[in-house]
Amino acid sequence: MHYRYHDSPLGPLLIAGDEEGLRLLHMDAAQPWELASDWYPDAGELDEACRQLDEYFAGQREHFELRLAPAGTTFQRRVWQALQEIPYGRTWSYSELARYIDKPEAVRAVGTANGANPIAIVIPCHRVIGSNGTLTGYAGGLERKQQLLQLEGAWLL
Repeated sequence: MHYRYHDSPLGPLLIAGDEEGLRLLHMDAAQPWELASDWYPDAGELDEACRQLDEYFAGQREHFELRLAPAGTTFQRRVWQALQEIPYGRTWSYSELARYIDKPEAVRAVGTANGANPIAIVIPCHRVIGSNGTLTGYAGGLERKQQLLQLEGAWLL
Protein backbone atom coordinates (compact mmCIF):
# COMPACT_ATOMS: atom_id res chain seq x y z
CA MET A 1 0.00 0.00 0.00
CA HIS A 2 1.31 3.43 -0.95
CA TYR A 3 0.51 6.48 1.15
CA ARG A 4 1.12 10.18 1.23
CA TYR A 5 0.11 13.22 3.19
CA HIS A 6 -1.49 15.97 1.13
CA ASP A 7 -2.21 19.54 2.17
CA SER A 8 -5.77 20.76 1.74
CA PRO A 9 -7.96 23.65 2.94
CA LEU A 10 -9.27 21.21 5.57
CA GLY A 11 -5.79 20.44 6.86
CA PRO A 12 -3.49 17.56 6.00
CA LEU A 13 -5.07 14.50 4.43
CA LEU A 14 -3.68 10.97 4.59
CA ILE A 15 -4.23 9.21 1.27
CA ALA A 16 -3.47 5.55 0.62
CA GLY A 17 -4.02 3.11 -2.20
CA ASP A 18 -2.64 0.14 -4.06
CA GLU A 19 -2.96 -1.46 -7.49
CA GLU A 20 -6.68 -2.02 -6.84
CA GLY A 21 -7.35 1.69 -6.33
CA LEU A 22 -7.75 4.34 -3.67
CA ARG A 23 -8.40 2.74 -0.28
CA LEU A 24 -8.18 5.58 2.23
CA LEU A 25 -8.63 9.31 2.46
CA HIS A 26 -8.41 10.32 6.09
CA MET A 27 -8.87 13.83 7.41
CA ASP A 28 -7.21 14.81 10.66
CA ALA A 29 -3.93 13.48 9.30
CA ALA A 30 -2.21 15.64 11.91
CA GLN A 31 -3.49 13.10 14.44
CA PRO A 32 -1.33 9.98 14.78
CA TRP A 33 -2.28 7.24 12.34
CA GLU A 34 -0.85 3.77 12.69
CA LEU A 35 0.78 2.94 9.37
CA ALA A 36 0.99 -0.79 8.69
CA SER A 37 4.40 -2.32 8.06
CA ASP A 38 3.47 -2.99 4.42
CA TRP A 39 2.73 0.69 3.69
CA TYR A 40 5.31 2.56 1.64
CA PRO A 41 5.71 6.26 0.88
CA ASP A 42 4.11 7.23 -2.41
CA ALA A 43 6.43 7.54 -5.39
CA GLY A 44 3.89 9.14 -7.70
CA GLU A 45 1.17 6.48 -7.57
CA LEU A 46 -1.22 8.89 -5.83
CA ASP A 47 -0.47 11.96 -7.96
CA GLU A 48 -3.77 11.72 -9.86
CA ALA A 49 -5.82 11.51 -6.67
CA CYS A 50 -4.02 14.58 -5.30
CA ARG A 51 -4.48 16.48 -8.58
CA GLN A 52 -8.23 15.78 -8.58
CA LEU A 53 -8.53 16.76 -4.92
CA ASP A 54 -6.77 20.06 -5.63
CA GLU A 55 -9.19 20.70 -8.50
CA TYR A 56 -12.14 19.90 -6.23
CA PHE A 57 -10.97 22.29 -3.54
CA ALA A 58 -10.39 24.97 -6.20
CA GLY A 59 -14.01 24.60 -7.34
CA GLN A 60 -12.93 23.13 -10.69
CA ARG A 61 -14.11 19.54 -10.21
CA GLU A 62 -17.52 18.17 -9.24
CA HIS A 63 -16.93 14.46 -9.90
CA PHE A 64 -13.91 12.33 -9.11
CA GLU A 65 -12.66 9.93 -11.75
CA LEU A 66 -10.58 7.58 -9.65
CA ARG A 67 -10.51 3.83 -9.23
CA LEU A 68 -11.80 3.16 -5.71
CA ALA A 69 -11.22 0.07 -3.58
CA PRO A 70 -12.75 0.68 -0.16
CA ALA A 71 -12.65 -2.32 2.15
CA GLY A 72 -15.96 -3.06 3.82
CA THR A 73 -18.94 -5.36 4.06
CA THR A 74 -21.32 -5.86 1.16
CA PHE A 75 -23.84 -3.56 2.88
CA GLN A 76 -21.23 -0.85 3.52
CA ARG A 77 -20.05 -0.94 -0.09
CA ARG A 78 -23.67 -0.67 -1.23
CA VAL A 79 -24.14 2.47 0.90
CA TRP A 80 -20.82 3.92 -0.29
CA GLN A 81 -21.81 3.33 -3.91
CA ALA A 82 -25.13 5.10 -3.27
CA LEU A 83 -23.31 8.06 -1.72
CA GLN A 84 -21.62 8.60 -5.07
CA GLU A 85 -25.08 9.10 -6.61
CA ILE A 86 -25.79 12.20 -4.50
CA PRO A 87 -25.27 15.10 -6.91
CA TYR A 88 -22.63 17.71 -6.24
CA GLY A 89 -24.21 20.65 -4.44
CA ARG A 90 -27.08 18.57 -3.06
CA THR A 91 -27.76 16.75 0.18
CA TRP A 92 -29.80 13.71 1.12
CA SER A 93 -31.07 12.67 4.51
CA TYR A 94 -30.13 9.32 6.02
CA SER A 95 -33.69 8.13 5.38
CA GLU A 96 -33.46 9.18 1.70
CA LEU A 97 -30.22 7.23 1.42
CA ALA A 98 -31.84 4.19 3.06
CA ARG A 99 -34.77 4.37 0.63
CA TYR A 100 -32.38 4.74 -2.30
CA ILE A 101 -30.79 1.38 -1.50
CA ASP A 102 -34.24 -0.19 -0.94
CA LYS A 103 -33.70 -0.56 2.81
CA PRO A 104 -36.02 2.12 4.26
CA GLU A 105 -36.03 0.40 7.65
CA ALA A 106 -32.22 0.46 7.88
CA VAL A 107 -31.68 4.16 8.57
CA ARG A 108 -29.39 3.53 11.55
CA ALA A 109 -27.37 0.91 9.68
CA VAL A 110 -27.04 3.33 6.77
CA GLY A 111 -25.78 5.98 9.19
CA THR A 112 -23.25 3.56 10.64
CA ALA A 113 -22.02 2.58 7.16
CA ASN A 114 -21.85 6.25 6.18
CA GLY A 115 -19.68 6.93 9.22
CA ALA A 116 -17.36 4.05 8.33
CA ASN A 117 -16.61 5.41 4.85
CA PRO A 118 -12.83 5.07 4.43
CA ILE A 119 -12.53 7.42 1.44
CA ALA A 120 -13.94 10.72 2.69
CA ILE A 121 -14.61 13.55 0.22
CA VAL A 122 -14.23 11.31 -2.85
CA ILE A 123 -17.08 9.12 -1.57
CA PRO A 124 -19.16 12.11 -0.45
CA CYS A 125 -20.52 11.06 2.94
CA HIS A 126 -20.51 14.77 3.85
CA ARG A 127 -23.60 15.19 1.64
CA VAL A 128 -25.80 13.29 4.12
CA ILE A 129 -27.62 15.40 6.70
CA GLY A 130 -30.37 14.93 9.27
CA SER A 131 -33.97 14.63 8.08
CA ASN A 132 -34.70 18.02 9.69
CA GLY A 133 -31.99 19.64 7.55
CA THR A 134 -29.36 19.91 10.28
CA LEU A 135 -25.77 18.85 10.09
CA THR A 136 -25.25 15.59 11.94
CA GLY A 137 -22.20 13.55 12.88
CA TYR A 138 -19.20 13.48 10.61
CA ALA A 139 -15.96 11.60 11.21
CA GLY A 140 -13.96 14.62 10.01
CA GLY A 141 -15.86 16.95 12.32
CA LEU A 142 -18.95 19.07 11.70
CA GLU A 143 -16.86 22.13 10.84
CA ARG A 144 -15.21 20.26 7.96
CA LYS A 145 -18.58 18.89 6.84
CA GLN A 146 -19.94 22.43 6.72
CA GLN A 147 -16.86 23.63 4.81
CA LEU A 148 -17.31 20.90 2.19
CA LEU A 149 -21.02 21.63 1.78
CA GLN A 150 -20.30 25.36 1.50
CA LEU A 151 -17.65 24.67 -1.14
CA GLU A 152 -20.27 22.76 -3.14
CA GLY A 153 -22.93 25.43 -2.61
CA ALA A 154 -25.15 23.05 -0.66
CA TRP A 155 -24.99 24.85 2.68
CA LEU A 156 -25.39 28.49 3.61
CA LEU A 157 -24.38 30.03 6.91
